[in-house]
Amino acid sequence: MINLFLRAKHWQIFLATVGLPILLYIIFMANIFSHLLVPNPNPMVVFGYLKYLPVIIILSTGTLFVWQWSVVMGLKKMLPAGVTLKFTQFKIFFFIPLIYFALIFTFIFMFVGDFISNAVTQNTPPDPAIFFIFPVIFPLHLFAMFCLFYCIYFTAKTLKTVELQREVVFNDFIAEFFLFWFHFVGVWILQPKINKLAAQQEGTKNTDEGTKIEGM
Repeated sequence: MINLFLRAKHWQIFLATVGLPILLYIIFMANIFSHLLVPNPNPMVVFGYLKYLPVIIILSTGTLFVWQWSVVMGLKKMLPAGVTLKFTQFKIFFFIPLIYFALIFTFIFMFVGDFISNAVTQNTPPDPAIFFIFPVIFPLHLFAMFCLFYCIYFTAKTLKTVELQREVVFNDFIAEFFLFWFHFVGVWILQPKINKLAAQQEGTKNTDEGTKIEGM
């Protein structure tokens, strides 16, 4: 999987993270508006379409996560001697947003769906207890956002460290940081660099294997 993303072309990453999700989102919105235009639309049918929204989010965000993971884990072997990065910390901050968003989607499907159904079909007021969850979610959401930005920071730092073959500071990779952040533009610039480094890594590996065989 890691090698697949390291060798993928920029347009393939773009289609997976931006192009296809936008197409699915257009289809998603078209179905909703087409139902709203009919006489006496059923609100529950409209809300039923919302279950497809996480699929679009998971497709785009999940591919973006795997791309960043592949860059960090795939290029770590090419770090220059004497330079160490905090990969354990990266892994922790990488999985925290994944767990958080999984719990959020579970909460939405289990509680918000029932809340909407009861409010529309039975005209019952919402349970006040549901509103107490938001003061808990807000700080967790902020921390998850911090983790996302840290992962972007670490991915950019790893790429630039391997590219320059020396220890780097933020000023060295500030461009890569923003390119990973605005990946819909950055992928066209970053992925060719990643492809080049992956090819160099593969060439070095083949050379080492050939040397071992000759030594035997």
